[in-house]
Amino acid sequence: MSNLTHFNPVETKRELFRHALATLAYRGGKVVRQAPEGFGEFQAGEGVRTPGQILAHLGDLLEWALSIAAGQQKWQDSKPSPWEQEVGRFFAALNKLDAFLASSEPVQVPLEKLLQGPIADALTHVGQIAVLRRLARAPVKGENYYAAEIVTGRVGVEQAKPKHEF
Repeated sequence: MSNLTHFNPVETKRELFRHALATLAYRGGKVVRQAPEGFGEFQAGEGVRTPGQILAHLGDLLEWALSIAAGQQKWQDSKPSPWEQEVGRFFAALNKLDAFLASSEPVQVPLEKLLQGPIADALTHVGQIAVLRRLARAPVKGENYYAAEIVTGRVGVEQAKPKHEF
């Protein structure tokens, strides 16, 4: 039998989406790991969100994505908790969303909508934290992300070590 006999486009989309979550976990982990003390409150300028505010927003986005996927859309605008608590919340929300997608529960909306909305927004905000790290003189090394060991389902704080930083 050919592999095409077992091709299921819905499952393929779910797996690709879960890989996007693993990518978010890898990249997000890189920018929050070893942040200097007080970084969560770093002020780049008037009217610019602090890294802690951005990280709290990331948690909100991921929790919102899960609520949308489950068909019970709910948004909350959280006030930032201490940095390490927000880091934990970020990874907990990623784990819950990934677990939902790994289950047999039906996703109530097109995955493309979740990708173009909360997940793309989350990737943007991870980039903002990376820029703020540089402004705070605590830059994160660049990396060849194509070569990174990003694995579907690996959405926790424990991530593979970079293969090629520069």
